[in-house]
Amino acid sequence: MQFKEDFLQLVWKYLYFDRKTLQTVDGQSLEILAVGFHNQGEGPDFRDASVVIDGVTFHGHVEVHRLASDWKQHAHGGDPAYNSVVLHVVWENDREVLRNDGTAMATLELKGRIFLEVWRNYESLLDFKADLPCAHALSKVPDIIRFSALEKALVGRLYDKSGLILEILEQTKGDWEETAYRWLFTCFGFKVNSRPMGELASLVPYRVLQKHRTQPSTLEAMLLGQAGLLPESSEEPYVRHLISEYAFLRKKFNWETPLLRQHWSFMGARPTNFPTLRIAQLAAILGQAPSLLQSVMEDSREFLGFKKLFQVAPSDYWRYHYSFGKPTERVASKGVSGGTVELLIINFVMPLWFAYGRYFQQEEWQERCFDLLQSMSAEQNFITRKFADKGFKPANAFDSQGMIGLFRSFCEPQKCLSCKIGQSLLKGQNK
Repeated sequence: MQFKEDFLQLVWKYLYFDRKTLQTVDGQSLEILAVGFHNQGEGPDFRDASVVIDGVTFHGHVEVHRLASDWKQHAHGGDPAYNSVVLHVVWENDREVLRNDGTAMATLELKGRIFLEVWRNYESLLDFKADLPCAHALSKVPDIIRFSALEKALVGRLYDKSGLILEILEQTKGDWEETAYRWLFTCFGFKVNSRPMGELASLVPYRVLQKHRTQPSTLEAMLLGQAGLLPESSEEPYVRHLISEYAFLRKKFNWETPLLRQHWSFMGARPTNFPTLRIAQLAAILGQAPSLLQSVMEDSREFLGFKKLFQVAPSDYWRYHYSFGKPTERVASKGVSGGTVELLIINFVMPLWFAYGRYFQQEEWQERCFDLLQSMSAEQNFITRKFADKGFKPANAFDSQGMIGLFRSFCEPQKCLSCKIGQSLLKGQNK
C-alpha cells in the first residue's frame, strides 16, 4: 500500500499501533513515556520525547521515516539538529543507521503493528481524485470537530493575511495610519489590480491626502494622476480640471514618475471593478473619514457601521462613467455595492484587526473578528458549494471563510492528515 510520511507521523503522534512487548529492531525493550511535540518546522519531527530503552530513560527527539535509509537520503547524519534524536521510528528498517559516534541508532519498526482499522480509514480517506478527498465521510465527522477545523483554518488564513500587514507596518516604520491606508488600497484592487493599487498608495502618502480631504476633485486628481490613468487631454470639462490640477500638484510635491496605464488590468475586470472607478470610490471614502484607522478600529464594529464608511458615492462624473471619456446610459456607481462591503470587511478589516491584536498581543481583537464574521451571511462561491453539496453547509461568514481556508490549505495540497477532519476520520473508533 502507498502512503506518505505524514501518515506515519500521525500514527506515532496518536500511538495508533500495538504497543504490547515493544522492542527496538536490535531486540531491546522499549516503553514510550511521551511521544513529544509535533514539530512543523525544520529539525526532528517530534521534540522533547521520553522513552525507556532496555531500562534506561532517554529524553530527546524522535524522527519518523518510511524507510530507515531515508535518514541518509535526507542528510540527517551531518546535521547537528539531529544529534539529540533518541529514537528513529520507521515503517521498514531497510538498513542500519549509525550515530556520528558510530553507535547504532535505536529504531522502532512499525511494519505489522499499525491497527488494521487505521489502515482501512486511511485508504478510504485518500480519494485524491476528488476535490474534497474526505467528502464521502464528512457527514460522519462530529460537529465539534468540523467547527474546530474551520476555526483552525480561519485563524491560519487571518494569520497569513495579517503577516502581509505587519510587513507593510515595517515599511512604514510603525505608522499604523499609513499602513491601514496602504492595505485598504491593496484590498480595493481585489485580485486583478491589488499590486498596482498597493504601489499607488505608496506614491501618494496618506498625510498628503488628509490635508486635502475636503476637496474631492483634488483627491481624485492626486490618485488618478499618480496612477497614470488620466488622459493627456479631454473634451470633458471635469476631466480637463483633473488634468490641470494634477499637473500643479505633481510640481508642488515634486512627485516622481507615476505608474503607467499598462500597470493596470481593464481586460480582466468587470466595468464596476475598473481601476478608474475604484480609485474614484477610494477618494470618496477617504474624503469622508477624518481618520481611516479610527474609523476601522473604533468607530465601526458591525456591518452597518462599515456600510456607512464604505458606501459613499463618488463625484458626479463617476455616476455615468466607468472610465474616462466613455459615458454610460445606466448609472455606473452610487458607491460600492453591499457585496463589496462584505468583501472589504473580510479582506481589509478582519486582517487589520487581527494584525493589530498580534502586534500588541491583545487577543480580544481576534475574538472581535470571530464575532463579526458570525454575524455576517455566508459567502456563496465554488468552494462553499463543494462543501454544501456534501451536506456541510456554511451558516455564516465564519464558516465560509473557514471552508475557503480548509480548501486552500489542506484539500488542494492534499494535506489531509494535518487537518482535524482528516485526523478524526483516520482515528475512527481507535483510542
